[in-house]
Amino acid sequence: MQSVTTKGAGAGLRERKKQATRAALSEAAVRLAAEHGAENVTVEAISNAAGVSPRTFFNYFDSRDDAFVMLDTQIGERIRRAVRDAPAELSPLDAVREAMAGELADVERRHEVWSLRAKVLQKSPHLLARGLGLHMAEELDLARTIAHRLDPGGSGSGSAAGSGTGPSDGDACEGADIGLYPRLLAAVAGTAVRVCVEHWYAQSPPVAFPDIFRDVFTHLSAGLSQPPAQTDDGPSGRRSTES
Repeated sequence: MQSVTTKGAGAGLRERKKQATRAALSEAAVRLAAEHGAENVTVEAISNAAGVSPRTFFNYFDSRDDAFVMLDTQIGERIRRAVRDAPAELSPLDAVREAMAGELADVERRHEVWSLRAKVLQKSPHLLARGLGLHMAEELDLARTIAHRLDPGGSGSGSAAGSGTGPSDGDACEGADIGLYPRLLAAVAGTAVRVCVEHWYAQSPPVAFPDIFRDVFTHLSAGLSQPPAQTDDGPSGRRSTES
């Protein structure tokens, strides 16, 4: 039993080291790109800044551009796993919200590098397009997971499009009709997070990111009905004008 536990602990430690190395490489890439321009940054420079060899770099990324775009390659899978494991009584929207909320701590902790990444992508159209492609792929994977949560035994027939049910999670969904509702929820949730981040960056003085995130999903849960009049642009309209 002890050997099994030790083996599991060792595997967990190796995985954490791998994640730390990947994070160091992507952060180094983004910082160098923000300072010198992405087109002027080499794999060698990124590797040197992260304290690893160029050969090690290619153990984590297929290309230099991936390091600029992919700050956390596991975030999508963690969100999908949380949606799959969410209590059955949660609505699909609430399950997605809670899954995404679980990632907030890292977003706040790495605020600076996420902000720099956004600026790097904005200055490099080909990186922006690459990032958009990755986002769309993640969005489709999340839609598959939502469809599976709604109907674990779904066949992926065309009739699912109106009801919001779809085919089973995973590769079986490839090319099948996932359904209108899962696609819409995945797209809306992704857009909501983007709006949260952009609004957060723009606030002065800064507002806590979880507050903005909670307010955005409160609006979604309410069906995007018009909020009360506000005296400022703060979260949730907590300070409304007196009638």
